[in-house]
Amino acid sequence: MTTGPLAGIRVVELGGIGPGPFAAMVLAELGADVVRVDRPGERNVLALQGGLRRSRPSIAVDLKHPDGVAVVRRLLGDADVLLEGFRPGVLERLGLDPAELLAGNPGLVVGRMTGWGQDGPWAQRAGHDITYAALSGTLHALGPRERPVAPVPLVGDFGGGAMYLVAGVLAALVSRGVTGRGQVVDAAMVDGSAHLLSMVHGMLGAGAWRDERAVNLVDGGAPFYDVYECADGRFVAVGALEPQFWAELVAGLGVGGEFEQADRATWPAQRAAFTAAFASRTRDEWAAVFEGTDACVAPVLSLAEASAHPHLAARRAFVEGPGGTPVPAPTPRFSGTPQVGPGAEPVPGADTTTYLSARGFTAAEVDALLASGAVAQA
Repeated sequence: MTTGPLAGIRVVELGGIGPGPFAAMVLAELGADVVRVDRPGERNVLALQGGLRRSRPSIAVDLKHPDGVAVVRRLLGDADVLLEGFRPGVLERLGLDPAELLAGNPGLVVGRMTGWGQDGPWAQRAGHDITYAALSGTLHALGPRERPVAPVPLVGDFGGGAMYLVAGVLAALVSRGVTGRGQVVDAAMVDGSAHLLSMVHGMLGAGAWRDERAVNLVDGGAPFYDVYECADGRFVAVGALEPQFWAELVAGLGVGGEFEQADRATWPAQRAAFTAAFASRTRDEWAAVFEGTDACVAPVLSLAEASAHPHLAARRAFVEGPGGTPVPAPTPRFSGTPQVGPGAEPVPGADTTTYLSARGFTAAEVDALLASGAVAQA
C-alpha cells in the first residue's frame, strides 16, 4: 500500500487469529506499511482461511529462535507500531519486552490485543468472543426473552477488540506527534464489549431500559423495531422508531389506524397486526412496497445476496477479493487520500526474503537466517 491516510506508517504485526489480524488489515488498507510475522509451518485454519491476511506481505519467523527474535527487534528499530495478541507476559518471555523496545525506539506504539486485558484476575484465562460478550453483560442483552443467543464474533473480537485496538493505536500516534514518545496500548476485548453498551447503560441508569431481553425499545421489545417473517419464509427488518416513520410503516402495511405507537398497552396488538400483514406477502414483495419510503423497512439479505443489492453495488461496498469472490471493501472513504485494496492474501512466509532484503538485510544475512531455521521462505 502506497496511498491512504496512513502512508508512511510502518507496522510490524505478530501474526495470530481474529482481532489482531483484522486490526492489521484495517491499518494496511488505510495505507500503512504492514508486515505480518507468521510462524513457520503455520497450520491454524483460522490463521490461514479467516480472510484477514490480505493487503500486506508475510514473513515467516521462528520467535522461539534467538535469531528470529533478533530479526523482529531489528525490524522494530525504526517501526512506528507493533501489534501483538499474545496472553500477558508472552511477549516479554519471547525477548520482546515493550519497555526494552521503547528504550530502543522511543516513538514506538505497542498495541496489545488480549481478551481480558494485561492485568486482573482473569488476565491469563483463555476465551473467545462469546465469553467476553458474556462477562461484559453484552450477551445478556442479545436474543429473545427465553435465552441469550450466541452472536457471530462481532462483539468481542472485532467491534470490542480490533476496532478499539485500531482507535488506540491511532490515538497513540497522534499523541506521539505532540510528545515525541510512543506508548503501550492495552486493548481488551472484554473492555471494548462493555464500552459498546454505553448507551444501554445510560438508559438503564435513567430508568429508560429494563435489564431484560426483548422488552425494550431497540432490542425487539417494540413491535416497530423487530424482524418479521414473510410468506416465503424470509424476513424483513423494521426500525420505524420515529412517529413519522411509524406512520409510513402502518400505511404501507394497511394496518394500525386504531393504535397509538408509544402506548405499550397496544404493543401486543400492533405486533399481531404486523405479523399477519408481513406473512401475507414475500420478502421481496414487501421490499418493493416500502421502496422509496421512510418506513425503515429493509429485506434481511443473506451474505451472498448483500453484495448484489443495488445500493451496495452502487457504492462498491463489496469488491472482488483475492480469491475472486466478493469481500467487503476497505472503509471508511477519504476524499484526499484514497485507499487501494483489498490486496493479495499471501501464504505464510511468501515474502520473507524479498521483505527482509528491502529492509536492509544483506543476502548473506538472509541466507544464514534461512539455514538456521530462524526464518523460512514459502
